[in-house]
Amino acid sequence: MERRAFLRASVLSVGGLGAVAAGAREASASEPLRVQVLMFDGVEEQDWAAPVEVLGMAGGAITTTLVTTGRPGVVTCNFGSRVEVARGWSPREADVLVVPGGGRYTDPAGPGVRRLMADREFLRRLAGVDALRVGICTGVMVLAAAGVTAGRNATTHSAAKADLAARGATVVNARVVDDGDLITGGGVTSGLDVALWLVERFVGAKTTQRVETILEYERRGTVWRA
Repeated sequence: MERRAFLRASVLSVGGLGAVAAGAREASASEPLRVQVLMFDGVEEQDWAAPVEVLGMAGGAITTTLVTTGRPGVVTCNFGSRVEVARGWSPREADVLVVPGGGRYTDPAGPGVRRLMADREFLRRLAGVDALRVGICTGVMVLAAAGVTAGRNATTHSAAKADLAARGATVVNARVVDDGDLITGGGVTSGLDVALWLVERFVGAKTTQRVETILEYERRGTVWRA
């Protein structure tokens, strides 16, 4: 099955949480789900590291690549961690694009999501991405600034929910909100739960349970689904 058709079919899952729609295949090592995680100055360490670790534990069925929003280089995270990112963002090479949060949301001049929200060219590119878009914490507000969440069900960090609603989203007070081709997560640690849901949605419950066991972590809250 062609990748885009697979992604669309997975939205129409039947038979309970994590089931794949009739006729759709699960992600596999022979044709893995390609996930890109956007990295930028001010990104929250937990927001990107948690999904990378969880998705990596899914084995070869999911590949995860860190990408910068521009040219490859060193990214300085919110608490000073420096990460060398070898690849720039290439939207055509991703089935899923993860946008983490980070930076002081109340400081529009500082590094982090506020800087991305002010970058019109970046937002234009983000709005045109043909991939499942995933926002974590205040990373959801970057998607909102690009117009992605308007008229959609979504969640974000508690401090930004009013702004999310003001930008036209229907705010759902849930840990993870799956609105088909848009998945959003709440506060900082929700990246764990969002990533585990991606594993369940595209690989299956058995693998997800194994990852939870290795992490010694049990997911919080219910995944809200449209």
